Amino acid sequence: MLITELKSKDAIRSLTDGKKVFIINCYGCREVYFPLEEAGELQAELASSGSVTGCITTDYICNPENLELYLKPHMDEITAADLVLVFSCGVGVQTVSSFLEEKMVCAGCDTRRLPGFQGVTPLEYDCGQCGECYLNLTGGICPITACSKSLVNGQCGGAKKGMCEVDPTMECGWERIYRRLEKIGRLDALKCPTQLRNYATGEAAGK
Repeated sequence: MLITELKSKDAIRSLTDGKKVFIINCYGCREVYFPLEEAGELQAELASSGSVTGCITTDYICNPENLELYLKPHMDEITAADLVLVFSCGVGVQTVSSFLEEKMVCAGCDTRRLPGFQGVTPLEYDCGQCGECYLNLTGGICPITACSKSLVNGQCGGAKKGMCEVDPTMECGWERIYRRLEKIGRLDALKCPTQLRNYATGEAAGK
Protein backbone atom coordinates (compact mmCIF):
# COMPACT_ATOMS: atom_id res chain seq x y z
CA MET A 1 0.00 0.00 0.00
CA LEU A 2 1.09 3.59 -0.49
CA ILE A 3 0.19 7.11 0.46
CA THR A 4 0.60 10.25 -1.64
CA GLU A 5 1.36 13.53 0.09
CA LEU A 6 1.17 16.92 -1.56
CA LYS A 7 4.54 18.58 -2.02
CA SER A 8 4.89 21.92 -0.24
CA LYS A 9 3.20 24.87 -1.89
CA ASP A 10 6.55 26.61 -2.14
CA ALA A 11 8.02 23.61 -4.01
CA ILE A 12 5.12 23.53 -6.45
CA ARG A 13 5.12 27.30 -6.96
CA SER A 14 8.84 27.15 -7.77
CA LEU A 15 7.89 24.86 -10.65
CA THR A 16 4.81 26.72 -11.88
CA ASP A 17 5.60 30.43 -11.40
CA GLY A 18 5.47 32.23 -14.72
CA LYS A 19 4.46 29.07 -16.59
CA LYS A 20 1.33 27.74 -18.25
CA VAL A 21 0.30 24.48 -16.58
CA PHE A 22 -1.82 21.49 -17.54
CA ILE A 23 -2.96 19.49 -14.50
CA ILE A 24 -3.61 15.74 -14.21
CA ASN A 25 -5.25 14.28 -11.11
CA CYS A 26 -5.20 10.51 -10.59
CA TYR A 27 -7.61 8.98 -8.06
CA GLY A 28 -6.59 5.39 -8.85
CA CYS A 29 -5.30 4.75 -5.34
CA ARG A 30 -7.86 6.97 -3.66
CA GLU A 31 -8.96 4.10 -1.46
CA VAL A 32 -5.53 4.32 0.16
CA TYR A 33 -5.06 8.10 0.19
CA PHE A 34 -5.05 11.06 -2.16
CA PRO A 35 -4.63 14.66 -0.90
CA LEU A 36 -7.91 15.73 -2.52
CA GLU A 37 -8.72 18.84 -0.50
CA GLU A 38 -5.16 20.20 -0.42
CA ALA A 39 -4.63 19.56 -4.14
CA GLY A 40 -7.96 21.21 -4.96
CA GLU A 41 -7.04 24.37 -3.04
CA LEU A 42 -3.69 24.62 -4.77
CA GLN A 43 -5.18 24.05 -8.21
CA ALA A 44 -7.82 26.70 -7.55
CA GLU A 45 -5.02 29.17 -6.79
CA LEU A 46 -3.26 28.29 -10.04
CA ALA A 47 -6.51 28.57 -12.01
CA SER A 48 -7.31 31.98 -10.51
CA SER A 49 -3.98 33.27 -11.77
CA GLY A 50 -4.91 32.26 -15.31
CA SER A 51 -1.95 29.91 -15.63
CA VAL A 52 -3.91 26.65 -16.11
CA THR A 53 -4.51 25.59 -19.73
CA GLY A 54 -6.61 22.57 -18.75
CA CYS A 55 -7.20 19.87 -16.18
CA ILE A 56 -8.34 16.24 -16.15
CA THR A 57 -9.31 14.04 -13.23
CA THR A 58 -9.26 10.33 -13.84
CA ASP A 59 -7.98 7.09 -12.37
CA TYR A 60 -5.12 4.63 -12.89
CA ILE A 61 -2.99 6.72 -15.22
CA CYS A 62 -0.35 4.02 -14.69
CA ASN A 63 -2.18 2.12 -17.44
CA PRO A 64 -0.65 3.53 -20.65
CA GLU A 65 -3.56 2.51 -22.89
CA ASN A 66 -6.09 4.27 -20.67
CA LEU A 67 -3.80 7.26 -20.30
CA GLU A 68 -3.59 7.73 -24.06
CA LEU A 69 -7.38 7.74 -24.31
CA TYR A 70 -7.65 10.27 -21.48
CA LEU A 71 -5.05 12.65 -22.91
CA LYS A 72 -5.87 12.63 -26.62
CA PRO A 73 -8.89 15.01 -26.36
CA HIS A 74 -6.69 17.48 -24.44
CA MET A 75 -3.57 17.56 -26.59
CA ASP A 76 -4.13 21.19 -27.68
CA GLU A 77 -4.31 22.25 -24.03
CA ILE A 78 -1.21 20.19 -23.23
CA THR A 79 0.69 21.68 -26.17
CA ALA A 80 -0.20 25.18 -24.94
CA ALA A 81 1.25 24.41 -21.49
CA ASP A 82 4.88 24.84 -20.47
CA LEU A 83 4.64 21.91 -18.08
CA VAL A 84 2.29 19.13 -17.03
CA LEU A 85 1.75 18.90 -13.28
CA VAL A 86 0.70 15.41 -12.15
CA PHE A 87 -0.91 14.65 -8.80
CA SER A 88 -0.36 10.91 -8.43
CA CYS A 89 2.17 8.37 -7.23
CA GLY A 90 5.55 8.17 -8.94
CA VAL A 91 4.39 5.43 -11.31
CA GLY A 92 1.69 7.69 -12.74
CA VAL A 93 4.12 10.57 -13.24
CA GLN A 94 6.58 8.30 -15.08
CA THR A 95 3.80 6.97 -17.31
CA VAL A 96 2.73 10.49 -18.28
CA SER A 97 6.37 11.46 -18.88
CA SER A 98 6.92 8.51 -21.21
CA PHE A 99 3.81 9.46 -23.22
CA LEU A 100 4.66 13.19 -23.41
CA GLU A 101 8.33 12.80 -24.29
CA GLU A 102 8.86 16.40 -25.38
CA LYS A 103 7.01 18.04 -22.50
CA MET A 104 8.23 18.87 -19.01
CA VAL A 105 6.27 16.64 -16.60
CA CYS A 106 6.40 17.32 -12.85
CA ALA A 107 5.21 15.52 -9.74
CA GLY A 108 2.90 17.39 -7.39
CA CYS A 109 3.12 14.67 -4.74
CA ASP A 110 5.60 12.62 -2.80
CA THR A 111 4.88 8.92 -2.37
CA ARG A 112 5.38 7.05 0.88
CA ARG A 113 5.17 3.36 1.61
CA LEU A 114 2.62 1.81 3.95
CA PRO A 115 2.70 -1.79 5.18
CA GLY A 116 0.51 -4.22 3.31
CA PHE A 117 -0.21 -5.49 -0.19
CA GLN A 118 1.50 -3.43 -2.89
CA GLY A 119 -0.67 -4.32 -5.84
CA VAL A 120 0.53 -4.82 -9.42
CA THR A 121 1.07 -2.11 -12.01
CA PRO A 122 0.48 -3.02 -15.67
CA LEU A 123 3.90 -1.84 -16.88
CA GLU A 124 7.58 -1.83 -16.07
CA TYR A 125 7.74 1.48 -14.22
CA ASP A 126 8.21 1.34 -10.49
CA CYS A 127 8.11 3.83 -7.65
CA GLY A 128 10.62 3.50 -4.82
CA GLN A 129 8.11 5.26 -2.54
CA CYS A 130 11.03 7.16 -1.05
CA GLY A 131 8.95 10.01 0.34
CA GLU A 132 10.90 12.70 -1.57
CA CYS A 133 10.19 12.39 -5.28
CA TYR A 134 13.14 13.31 -7.54
CA LEU A 135 11.20 13.18 -10.80
CA ASN A 136 11.06 16.97 -11.10
CA LEU A 137 14.86 17.07 -11.26
CA THR A 138 15.39 14.08 -13.53
CA GLY A 139 12.97 14.59 -16.39
CA GLY A 140 10.33 12.19 -15.12
CA ILE A 141 12.71 9.20 -14.91
CA CYS A 142 13.14 7.88 -11.38
CA PRO A 143 16.83 7.57 -10.38
CA ILE A 144 15.90 5.31 -7.47
CA THR A 145 14.39 2.60 -9.67
CA ALA A 146 16.05 3.29 -13.05
CA CYS A 147 19.56 3.01 -11.55
CA SER A 148 20.72 -0.31 -10.07
CA LYS A 149 22.55 1.64 -7.35
CA SER A 150 19.70 4.13 -6.78
CA LEU A 151 22.13 7.03 -7.24
CA VAL A 152 20.52 10.47 -6.93
CA ASN A 153 23.46 12.68 -7.92
CA GLY A 154 24.45 11.32 -11.30
CA GLN A 155 26.06 8.44 -13.07
CA CYS A 156 28.54 6.15 -11.29
CA GLY A 157 30.91 6.04 -14.28
CA GLY A 158 30.76 2.28 -14.68
CA ALA A 159 28.30 2.16 -17.57
CA LYS A 160 29.57 0.56 -20.77
CA LYS A 161 28.03 1.56 -24.10
CA GLY A 162 25.03 2.93 -22.24
CA MET A 163 24.37 -0.24 -20.27
CA CYS A 164 24.53 -0.71 -16.50
CA GLU A 165 27.65 -2.32 -15.03
CA VAL A 166 25.55 -4.14 -12.40
CA ASP A 167 23.00 -5.49 -14.89
CA PRO A 168 24.34 -5.51 -18.48
CA THR A 169 20.79 -6.06 -19.79
CA MET A 170 19.62 -2.79 -18.21
CA GLU A 171 20.12 0.62 -19.79
CA CYS A 172 21.97 3.10 -17.58
CA GLY A 173 19.29 5.13 -15.81
CA TRP A 174 21.38 8.30 -15.69
CA GLU A 175 22.13 8.19 -19.40
CA ARG A 176 18.39 7.95 -19.95
CA ILE A 177 17.89 10.93 -17.63
CA TYR A 178 20.51 12.99 -19.50
CA ARG A 179 18.93 12.27 -22.89
CA ARG A 180 15.48 13.12 -21.55
CA LEU A 181 16.60 16.43 -20.00
CA GLU A 182 18.43 17.31 -23.23
CA LYS A 183 15.28 16.60 -25.25
CA ILE A 184 13.08 18.91 -23.18
CA GLY A 185 15.77 21.59 -22.87
CA ARG A 186 16.28 21.15 -19.12
CA LEU A 187 19.94 20.18 -18.80
CA ASP A 188 20.17 23.08 -16.35
CA ALA A 189 18.48 20.77 -13.82
CA LEU A 190 21.76 18.86 -13.55
CA LYS A 191 23.39 21.98 -12.11
CA CYS A 192 21.24 21.92 -8.96
CA PRO A 193 22.98 21.43 -5.59
CA THR A 194 23.81 17.91 -4.43
CA GLN A 195 20.68 16.04 -3.43
CA LEU A 196 20.72 14.40 0.00
CA ARG A 197 18.38 11.47 0.32
CA ASN A 198 16.49 11.04 3.58
CA TYR A 199 16.36 7.27 4.03
CA ALA A 200 14.08 7.65 7.07
CA THR A 201 11.16 8.46 4.75
CA GLY A 202 11.32 5.50 2.39
CA GLU A 203 11.04 1.75 2.20
CA ALA A 204 14.36 1.29 4.00
CA ALA A 205 13.19 3.22 7.06
CA GLY A 206 14.03 1.38 10.28
CA LYS A 207 16.33 -1.14 8.60
